[in-house]
Amino acid sequence: MGKSTAMDKESLRPLGQTVDAEEIEKFAAMAEEWWDPDGKFKPLHKFNPTRVGYIRDKICAHFDRDPMKVRPLEGLRILDIGSGGGLLCEPMARLGATIIGVDATEKSVRIAEAHAEQMGLEIDYRFASAEQLVDEGEQFDVVLNMEVVEHVADVEAFIGASAALVKPGGVMFLATLNRTMKSYAFAIVGAEYVLRWLPRGTHEWKKFLKPSELASVLRRHGITVADLQGVVFNPIKDTWSLDAKDLAVNYLVYAEKPE
Repeated sequence: MGKSTAMDKESLRPLGQTVDAEEIEKFAAMAEEWWDPDGKFKPLHKFNPTRVGYIRDKICAHFDRDPMKVRPLEGLRILDIGSGGGLLCEPMARLGATIIGVDATEKSVRIAEAHAEQMGLEIDYRFASAEQLVDEGEQFDVVLNMEVVEHVADVEAFIGASAALVKPGGVMFLATLNRTMKSYAFAIVGAEYVLRWLPRGTHEWKKFLKPSELASVLRRHGITVADLQGVVFNPIKDTWSLDAKDLAVNYLVYAEKPE
């Protein structure tokens, strides 16, 4: 697929200061593969059941829901920022949530809409940014920021906008990459050059955030980290799992906003 033109990049700017045109260009080039379990988003497909289970259980514990019910998230309004092709929105919808997915890559939004329609799911997808939703006065019970913060242009502004979208008493989930030598070896050299899970240049190591750095930014915007879990890949079993003791590469954050 060809690269975006200068005009394409210019059209991204009204979405907000946190949108990085070069990052959007990368994902636009891969958008057709969102629902290919053996394509460029294979790691997300593999890890999705684990992260969905974690999100469901934390939400249910916070809002006093029974996670064993068929639709335990019924009545909750959830926002997925950087929703891509809808890999997280669709299971959230099946769990009963009213789900809104926003993405700064218009092509991904269209692919997500088409797939949701095929699956018979009602999901509100929007070509928009977090800042635009803040300007519209939107707020949600749950905000999902999964594999997004390492791709934005301004982390402080992005977290600020995301935090403003969480209702008092609501929660936020984040998933990102730690800035360690191990993450450079595994997430960039391993995933992009050796295993070729992702195209070269998908990630920039200098944009990775240490858990302490992310917690500090969240705190400045009224959000408190309540749980941290490492995300660990087992190459022998070809599986992903959570490990609170290993945050060296990928990690998940569960955070709460006080009433």
